[in-house]
Amino acid sequence: MPSPWTFLIALHAIAAGYALIFGAVNLLRLNKGSAAHKILGRIWAVAMYIVVLTSFGIRTIDGGFNWLHALSVLTFCTLTLGLVAVRRGNIRAHQRFMTGSYFGLVGAFIGVVAVPDRRLPQMAIHDLAGLTLWVGALALTAGLTVAGLSQLRRKADVARVDG
Repeated sequence: MPSPWTFLIALHAIAAGYALIFGAVNLLRLNKGSAAHKILGRIWAVAMYIVVLTSFGIRTIDGGFNWLHALSVLTFCTLTLGLVAVRRGNIRAHQRFMTGSYFGLVGAFIGVVAVPDRRLPQMAIHDLAGLTLWVGALALTAGLTVAGLSQLRRKADVARVDG
């Protein structure tokens, strides 16, 4: 059984959940470069930085730093390079760095759920109601955020037509 949840581990897991959701939404959006894409991208980037930075405080697997922390360093670099690229107008590099960062996150998530001794698989076995509540809360709040951004877009479209 893994060590108990701490604030740092909970923050890491929540940010990772949001990063998985918002990253997928932004990658699947057809309207790249829109205001909604930029806002979702900023939310995703903040969530990713929280995931990366909190990972350095989590050393419960073997008590020290390991290869997972090396992946966090890599992700910090690719995420930052993606943000620098878009600021410089290099959209192609931005797309590559951000897509790579997102799929790295997906790979890390698969790694987490594939190891039976990790927290999420243990929750699925011993606290399915808690896991369901956690996933539901993430999905609901992320969905409300996306819906809110859609409303902003509709209002902007109406204002453009009326103005």
